[in-house]
Amino acid sequence: MAERSTAAVDVADNSGEQPLTAEAGKATTDGVAADKKVSTHKNTERAESESPARDAQPPELHSGHKLARRYRLEECVTRLDGFSSWRAVDEKLRRAVGVHLLPADHPRARPVLAAARSAALLGDPRFVQVLDAVEENDLVYVVHEWLPDATELTPVLASGPMEPHEAYQLVNQVSQAMAAAHREGLAHLRLNPGSVLRTGTGQYRIRGLAVMAALRGITSEHPQQTDTEAIGALLYAALTQRWPYESNAHGLSGLPKGVGLIAPDQVRAGVHRGLSELAMRALVNDGATASRQEKPCTTPEELAKAVAAMPRIRPPEPDYTAPPPYQRPSVPRNGGPAHPLPVAPPLPLQSRTGRALKWSVSALLIAALGLGSWQLADTLLKDGEKDTPRSQSSGDDVPKIVGGKPIGIETVKDFDPPPGDGSEKADGFHAVRYAYDGNPATYWSTNFYTTAKFGGLKSGVGLILDLGKKQQVGKVQVSFLNDASVQLMTAPADASSMPMDLASYSKVAEGTGKGVSLKPDKPVQARYVLVWLTKLTVTENGEFRGRISEIKVTS
Repeated sequence: MAERSTAAVDVADNSGEQPLTAEAGKATTDGVAADKKVSTHKNTERAESESPARDAQPPELHSGHKLARRYRLEECVTRLDGFSSWRAVDEKLRRAVGVHLLPADHPRARPVLAAARSAALLGDPRFVQVLDAVEENDLVYVVHEWLPDATELTPVLASGPMEPHEAYQLVNQVSQAMAAAHREGLAHLRLNPGSVLRTGTGQYRIRGLAVMAALRGITSEHPQQTDTEAIGALLYAALTQRWPYESNAHGLSGLPKGVGLIAPDQVRAGVHRGLSELAMRALVNDGATASRQEKPCTTPEELAKAVAAMPRIRPPEPDYTAPPPYQRPSVPRNGGPAHPLPVAPPLPLQSRTGRALKWSVSALLIAALGLGSWQLADTLLKDGEKDTPRSQSSGDDVPKIVGGKPIGIETVKDFDPPPGDGSEKADGFHAVRYAYDGNPATYWSTNFYTTAKFGGLKSGVGLILDLGKKQQVGKVQVSFLNDASVQLMTAPADASSMPMDLASYSKVAEGTGKGVSLKPDKPVQARYVLVWLTKLTVTENGEFRGRISEIKVTS
């Protein structure tokens, strides 16, 4: 692909989460040329202002300065092209935030404000959220989330290629997120390893939606294609640890000059073939490559569907570490060198009850033999074999815990009754289906709130489980990512449809913690079961959220 470069040094993408260290600054500087070298493909045009407001100077602010009597600036992480980016503290909510600052007369101030307000309306948790966008005292500033547990994709890629399951998760999550953004008319146009973050739970978050492009004056006649190619570049880098253009970028080496764009599985051995093809479908999306057999992906929506159509890629099996070999004890012999003690061959494991019963049977057998009663001896011996517990090594003599049978969950409905708006995060990145998909790595998330009691807006939120028919509900196990208080409520057994008012449900159990076992005090039958969250705890991101990773129901 033909590429061009711009004059601006690309470091502001590091402004969102972590302070710009010397090493990070070098990696970003290395990435200037390629990131600024954008496609001039006939279907994609990206125009970046070549003459940013050089006359507009960044506001002369310092650590400790407060904005709106609330946001205290802590550390400047970027100062470029008339704007600056800071790590700050929201003193009202006592959490870290990021802040972009521009003079109000900066030619990009209005577009930045508009982009930030549009991104804030999206409210999708797959994106770093815009919390505030204000013009005040000759300043324009945008406040966004700061994720202390998140890592930029840049150092992740620098550490080596991703294994297939991880690369699949990256392209799956990012393409779905961008498809959702484009459905709302929002584009990123600056999607690169510096704008994608991986959280401690393995989820990917995208920062700078619309805002980063506005800060640099970037536009595109084909925004969907621009973002699709960017996702393809991310996948390509994840599979090969190479940037898919000739210039080095983001701490990665580019492709050899003159060879053009070659498939990832031709760059590195062992690359997953399906993912390699997917990267090419996103990057070479005009169908110009003769060897391509699949239809190119020109929008994030098409790319997300192509990912979903792939055969499932399973996570790698955990490594098994063999126990160290047994060392025989040794003792010195008459002051001489130590010699290993003889070790008797291992005996079969038996329970105490088994040994006692065996000796009792043996004694009675001897007595029976002495009396000449072979019939009695044979009977006792058979009874002893029948009643003696088996070896513990087989696990057969361990008392079996008889539990209820698993009950399948047909559907789940998010529940936010009045004064709520009726729906609590049904779709999107952390949709309700993730609460019972059998995968503890995925989860359903509530909206975020300012206090543990839902910011005083409501008494709770929850999920209604439809068990398909009236069932005996013995226990509901709820697994959270962070502590929460939860109640188990059931609708009347004869309810013919899912009740959508809280008064129709009766509390039968409650608990608090990460793993909560909700067991009714007395038998209860129901088809519709409500998992009702009544109190939240703060997450690692400084937000109050409820996050359910798994729900299991047994009879």
